[in-house]
Amino acid sequence: MVKVGLTGGIGAGKSEVSRLLASYGAVIVDADKIAREVVEPGTPGLAAVVAEFGADVLAPDGTLDRPKLGALVFSDPEKLKALNGIVHPLVGARSAELEASAGPDAVVVHDVPLLTENGLAPLYDLVVVVDAAPSTQLDRLVRLRGMSEEDAAQRMAAQATRAERLAVADLVIDNDGSLEALEPQVRKVWERLRDA
Repeated sequence: MVKVGLTGGIGAGKSEVSRLLASYGAVIVDADKIAREVVEPGTPGLAAVVAEFGADVLAPDGTLDRPKLGALVFSDPEKLKALNGIVHPLVGARSAELEASAGPDAVVVHDVPLLTENGLAPLYDLVVVVDAAPSTQLDRLVRLRGMSEEDAAQRMAAQATRAERLAVADLVIDNDGSLEALEPQVRKVWERLRDA
């Protein structure tokens, strides 16, 4: 088994890289997806978030109001630290379960947005960073995700810098261009991972 950490700043295109790697045969362990699962209604994770931040972070249907919680935590480092303290251990436990169920010859790609911030690079055989210029990230967040420039800038500022991410990279995928330019790079990375 080859354990790969895949990371990149918000709006860098990590999800597209993850999708392509899955299409080639990688087993994807998606930390963002798991982070949503561990705070679904009825979970201990959601109960802990409500205990920490109050019932105001719930939508009328009882689900977590992600935009409201995001606005709260991304403007306050202490609140973000408290949220991460609740969610990260739950995500880690579920990720370990998924990895354990992969076969011995699998390429297991852990899609981890905060890999650099949380010092997780040593946990992986290789770290792949999806890199894009901050201007590209900002444009994608505003144009494709409908965020305000201020909200997008706050979220980018809450993450590691581009230089910090690149410092932990074993392999870098440049995603400042088009999807057509991305695919051959990801294919080359896949071939390297498969042979590792």
